[in-house]
Amino acid sequence: MPPAPQPPRSQQPPPRGAHAPRRPYHHGDLRRAILTAALDVIAADGPSALSLRDLARRAGVSHAAPAHHFKDRTGLLTAIAAEGFGLLAGTLNEAADLKDAGVRYVRFAREHPAHFQVMFTPELLRTDDLELTTARTLAGDALRGAVSAVRPESLGIDARLAGVAAWSLAHGFATLLLGHNLDGPVGDKDPEEVFRTLAAMMFRTGP
Repeated sequence: MPPAPQPPRSQQPPPRGAHAPRRPYHHGDLRRAILTAALDVIAADGPSALSLRDLARRAGVSHAAPAHHFKDRTGLLTAIAAEGFGLLAGTLNEAADLKDAGVRYVRFAREHPAHFQVMFTPELLRTDDLELTTARTLAGDALRGAVSAVRPESLGIDARLAGVAAWSLAHGFATLLLGHNLDGPVGDKDPEEVFRTLAAMMFRTGP
């Protein structure tokens, strides 16, 4: 009886005891995947729940992969904060006026609660990181630009203090809102419209 035909070498199983070559890992943008997983954890349980090993498990990669991209937990949180300030700068630069800038600030906090938690917690961050300081400066410049567009007589105070007042109002409102401290006063009203009303009470910036 003739011997059975053998499959091509490429289709033969590896010899017993040999290790099959590992397939290359294809994940698309691994850095983005880790950031997304981290944001999900922060939004659900806060920054203190963040673990690089857990993120690696969630992303389906080796436990060393997050460290390769971010070095450590502080580096990851710093990258999240830098991304957040960049997003905030982008939306503030599109504001029609100071009131709209405040509304956009509140909207940003509602749409990016995990970024918002991390951005303003400096003890979690590498505060001298170039990417972070650059993005933070851009966001600050965007807010100052909205303030400078207001007529001086409408401010009632100098522009720098007006900027502090505008930031304090928007940031305080957003923080209270995210913490559910305004559930009673705001109720089922649109939070952005509530903020517009509050801003109009403090800044006479037009209709």
